Amino acid sequence: MKDRIYDILVIGGGPAGYTAALYGVRSGFSVAVLEKLSPGGQMAATGEIENYPGFPDPVDGFELGERMQAGAERFGAETVYADVQGFDFTAEPKKVLTSEGEFLGRAIILCMGASARQLGLPRETELTGRGVAYCAHCDGQFYKDKCAVVNGGGNSAAGDALYLARICREVHLVHRRDTLRAAPLYLRRLKEAGVRIHWNTAIAAIEGEKKVSGVRLRNVLTGATEELPCDALFISIGRKPETELVAGKVALDGAGYIVAGEDTKTSVPGVFAAGDIRTKALRQIITAAADGACAAHAAELWLADRAGA
Repeated sequence: MKDRIYDILVIGGGPAGYTAALYGVRSGFSVAVLEKLSPGGQMAATGEIENYPGFPDPVDGFELGERMQAGAERFGAETVYADVQGFDFTAEPKKVLTSEGEFLGRAIILCMGASARQLGLPRETELTGRGVAYCAHCDGQFYKDKCAVVNGGGNSAAGDALYLARICREVHLVHRRDTLRAAPLYLRRLKEAGVRIHWNTAIAAIEGEKKVSGVRLRNVLTGATEELPCDALFISIGRKPETELVAGKVALDGAGYIVAGEDTKTSVPGVFAAGDIRTKALRQIITAAADGACAAHAAELWLADRAGA
């Protein structure tokens, strides 16, 4: 496979990647998806997904990823399990260096995604999905009528707290400073929603054995600690786009996301960005899939122009 020139190389096998692959092969192009672990991306680590259209009952994220892979492969897309190590977008065709050798593609669709930033606390990873969460809109319904804590002080954290306040019995917002980084209007809305804000406070520890039972708070000014019983901790301190390998090769914004609009075009002709890796307002499975379709269409038009030149 690695000696073959593909029409489209898709980097990343999440919902954006496999949707791009599906639309690409159905348009008559040869497509390979380069994925380092397993289909689904971050989605694969989500036990129950309740907000993806077409599934009246919750669907396991890993299962949904496998279904997306099978759908694309049914029409001829190929999956190559390899760790991508570098790119040469100036070559013709473009080159992707991987742990399995060099792959060549006339067009590239970048779908490496973004990962939630963690607090780095003991047992944080162990309790993820058991009370620790990073997406209120994804997992909030699991804690309906329960007590939730949100950690963070930006627009995303404030928005998560407001969303949770509509479905949870009690919501706390923990922020290590004495003012929010979020837009000023959020403070009024948080107060109106009954969200209790803990200023100058950090999460010192997550309590609970098989699931979250509470958090230990630490005042960053005095060092004093207190226990706060809760059912869930939503960590909303930003996301980290997986763009290290393309830094300096395509334009990135100040947060490290690839600059690409709804047409998914990057600053490099023939290179497109889809899903959580690009600049966008909402990062969800459904928007990643939509990006994948748009990227495949954009690649199709670009390849057609090249063929007719």
